[in-house]
Amino acid sequence: MSTTPAAPHRAGPRVVVIGAGIVGCSLADELTARGWHDVTVLEQGPLPAPGGSTSHAPGLVYRTSPSRTLTAFARYTVEKFSALHHEGTSCFQAVGGLEIATTPERWADLHRKAGLAASWGVRGELVDAARCRELWPLLDESAVLGGFHTPGDGLAHAVPAAQAQLVRATARGARFLDRHTVTGIERSRDRVTAVVTDRGTFPADHVVCAAGFWGPVIGRMAGVRVPLLPLAHQYARTTPVPGLRDEAAGDAEASRPILRFQDRDLYFREHGDRLGIGSYAHRPLPVDPFTVPGYDLARARHQSMPSSLPFTPEDWEPSWRDCRWLLPALRDVRIEEGFNGVFSFTPDGMPVIGEARELRGFWLAEAVWVTHSAGVARELARWMVEGRPGIDLHGCEPARFEEAQSAPAYVHDRGARQFVEVYDVIHPQQPSQAARPLRVSPFHARQVELGAHFLEAGGWERPHWFEANAPLAEGLDLPARDAWSARHWSPIAAAEARATREGVALYDMTPLRRLEVTGPGAADFLQRTTTGNVTRKPGAVTYTLLLDEAGGIRSDLTVARLAPDHYQVGANTLADLDWLSRHAPADVQVRDVTAGTCCVGVWGPRARDLVQPLTDEDFSHEGFGYFRARRAHLGHVPVLAMRLSYVGELGWELYTTADLGLRLWDTLWEAGRELGVVAAGRSAFNSLRLEKGYRSWGHDMSAEDTPEEAGVGFAVRWDKGDFTGRSALAARGPATRRLTPLLLDDPADVVLGHEPVRLAGEAVGYVTSAAYGYTLGRCVAYAWLPVLAPTTAVTVEYFGRHLAATVAEEPLFDPKMTRIRR
Repeated sequence: MSTTPAAPHRAGPRVVVIGAGIVGCSLADELTARGWHDVTVLEQGPLPAPGGSTSHAPGLVYRTSPSRTLTAFARYTVEKFSALHHEGTSCFQAVGGLEIATTPERWADLHRKAGLAASWGVRGELVDAARCRELWPLLDESAVLGGFHTPGDGLAHAVPAAQAQLVRATARGARFLDRHTVTGIERSRDRVTAVVTDRGTFPADHVVCAAGFWGPVIGRMAGVRVPLLPLAHQYARTTPVPGLRDEAAGDAEASRPILRFQDRDLYFREHGDRLGIGSYAHRPLPVDPFTVPGYDLARARHQSMPSSLPFTPEDWEPSWRDCRWLLPALRDVRIEEGFNGVFSFTPDGMPVIGEARELRGFWLAEAVWVTHSAGVARELARWMVEGRPGIDLHGCEPARFEEAQSAPAYVHDRGARQFVEVYDVIHPQQPSQAARPLRVSPFHARQVELGAHFLEAGGWERPHWFEANAPLAEGLDLPARDAWSARHWSPIAAAEARATREGVALYDMTPLRRLEVTGPGAADFLQRTTTGNVTRKPGAVTYTLLLDEAGGIRSDLTVARLAPDHYQVGANTLADLDWLSRHAPADVQVRDVTAGTCCVGVWGPRARDLVQPLTDEDFSHEGFGYFRARRAHLGHVPVLAMRLSYVGELGWELYTTADLGLRLWDTLWEAGRELGVVAAGRSAFNSLRLEKGYRSWGHDMSAEDTPEEAGVGFAVRWDKGDFTGRSALAARGPATRRLTPLLLDDPADVVLGHEPVRLAGEAVGYVTSAAYGYTLGRCVAYAWLPVLAPTTAVTVEYFGRHLAATVAEEPLFDPKMTRIRR
């Protein structure tokens, strides 16, 4: 019979953390620092180095990432580990980071990375080849075009950092139990209740899976999918390298910046007078976590630890040649030892953080690298203790993955692709070519016939423009684009935007999430959880916000009341479904109807000319007002029509069931031929919505932002009763930052997003969304900035160029809304 080890004095909920690597130890430290002292950390291996990825991690910390969230994690990791000491030694060495370019493409990308660093508040500078040689004397200067130097980056000593945090957490009441193998997760209905091990059962109110690449194993015990792929990554150490050791460094393990040679998928760090070299250049080497042995069995098989697999020299040879080409001193040394270390990749390269949808109280902190470990732990601890993280984590939540994206084959294919691309120059709109197509709308066959150029989001194939419209682009006077902004773009998008402004266009809106909220309590539920008045008579449509308790924008919703107890809600992610479902009372049902339905946006000044002849219903402005909904038949197809527009033109969103989708498209297409109807893609859509100032949740605003700051305060009805986040909003002072529209001064300038915005030379914010406004003849960029008056001059940094821009008043197009309300 199993026994339950004695628990410490209760202080806060009972938390069991599975895994005592760097993430589990960091989390125990963060939780106990916030007053949750009843924390038990279970580890299958021996402490302090239990044999997971932490035990072999090389510890490189580069903070700058295209993801603002990942950069925030890494910044805190550096801050925290710099203040941590174990046995008198700092847990972080700020030796700096140096990324070098040996190709023009990489050198251009380092300029973009310097812009990202400025956007996210990381100090760095672009340096020439001579300066690179000063920082790394072993470099062949003739091979290098330049580099990006970040003095605050460096080496995290993962095992000592874990030990230091273990000691602190233990002093506050946490306990760490090694050699406890988890064998099961107990639950009562939809909530976790205990963790079962080979040495006893541990009751729990919260369980955190921080098991690293064993995450899918623990997840299966809990009935939770953990979408990560363990992969082996080669790491080798050389024999002593002549000229490497800087005598001035004393006993320090390293003194030179950590070095990235991304053109060949390599990185380097010092180990005294030896070099450690990591390579991503080899083929993906996936590892089945269900077959990885425990610590003792691994040692019996002559492995140093479970996460360290035998080195494969045949995979290493091409990388070794590249190493010796860049660092000629390596031609006189050899590889002394090497291993293939296992760590985790997800389908999108981001960590998995948050409470599982399938099991309440079961939290995930998975696919987290040492670089981000302390930052992830802090935000998860905030989330658990305070009810919300301190930064936007929507790109890390488990709910970001659709069910199909959690399929093992999908996770394998996309995870392996992430490994291949980890050091590649990736365009922000570049789609993965693995596991496609996955999800298609009922209109997909027609889109293919029209020559759609598909990109992908959320597993959906989404047309960005159509080659059939190429003749419409002939003769358009458009500024020339640089090579970067011309990727995944076509002048056809301008023609489609113009057709929408002047005629009528069809947009596939099927990928937008649709929820059905029904039941006797539906109206009261939505009224108290959103900021708008959704209790108007059936037929009314309301743009509203879903806030968290602190007043941050959890999501924005379009709520259509179809009957007294029946709503259709246009939402953003599965997290919206999860939140509404968890908070709905017993007399309310929330259901995702996206997969069984479809939607066409019919927009443009001739939209009514297209739609009205197909139906007996009155689609006039007087008979069918703006932000109204009604059921109708268009030809043979029953539809739910909503008079909405996210492109700033007259029109409707037309919904029907998926089985009738193709018939709906064909009906509209045939009826629109004489009107010159076109199919239009997301590229034109994004341009048109930015000209109108329509926000995109997850890009322009998130839970970090309030309605006033984001410019959507109009969606908050203060004259209604209480709603989630109301008291927090009321207590806030005036906004000191705002989502601000910018117009670039030169019609030839284009930016894409995430660029730093400078005022009087200082970086004061960053661009969220940007697109060329074909109607305005200028690039439109929205940016988070301090409150600035219209006409204020700023610059936007794009690949090292400072482009002049001006703060504008919004909406930039049709401020009186006459085009929509006609």
